[in-house]
Amino acid sequence: MGDSLIVEVKHLYKKYGHQLVLRDVSMGVAKGEMVALTGRSGSGKSTLLHIIGGIDCEFQGSVRSCDQDLARLSDAELSHFRSVNVGFVFQSFYLLEHLTCLENVMLPNVFSKHPLSTKEAAQRAEETLSQVGISEVLHTRPTELSGGQKQRVAIARALFHRPQLLLCDEPTGNLDSTTAMQVIDLFQGLVREGLTCLLVTHDERISMRADRIFTLSDGSIIS
Repeated sequence: MGDSLIVEVKHLYKKYGHQLVLRDVSMGVAKGEMVALTGRSGSGKSTLLHIIGGIDCEFQGSVRSCDQDLARLSDAELSHFRSVNVGFVFQSFYLLEHLTCLENVMLPNVFSKHPLSTKEAAQRAEETLSQVGISEVLHTRPTELSGGQKQRVAIARALFHRPQLLLCDEPTGNLDSTTAMQVIDLFQGLVREGLTCLLVTHDERISMRADRIFTLSDGSIIS
């Protein structure tokens, strides 16, 4: 992988049964870049994101992400790769409502191969909530938050392990337009701090804020 590339995909094919959902996809994402994946529903955007993030490991072709050849990693190695290198943000927030925001952000530590002490984890979670501009909700439960606040907590959780790569699947899909732009402002701020962000979106206003745009159609990159 080139020195400046954090993601490099070459001649990627993906099938579900007999259906080809990704066909001969090649692309690269540079470190410190915000890249948008666009295209109609069913064009293969989320599948591509999941492969780059090590969630889906059944594919043909070459995928290097964060200096790892994903096809060569075992299930245990892929799990470790995801926890150390990649943060995931989804359209649904997936927050546990019986936990406080601080406890939600600390959750990745529970599943870590090398967990921090409870005190260290709490301190890091507090720092991460502050980083996304929502430190006032530490001891609040998700049911008391707005959609934008919930997504910021979800982003803080994704940042807990200080990943190199943030993968976002329709992260503004459940937000009003003003709040969506605030979340994209946040992503751009994180990119300026050195993070790399790859996001799937249907919203042209969101994609136009990215450094580059890849458009997929029927499993192929067309522009």
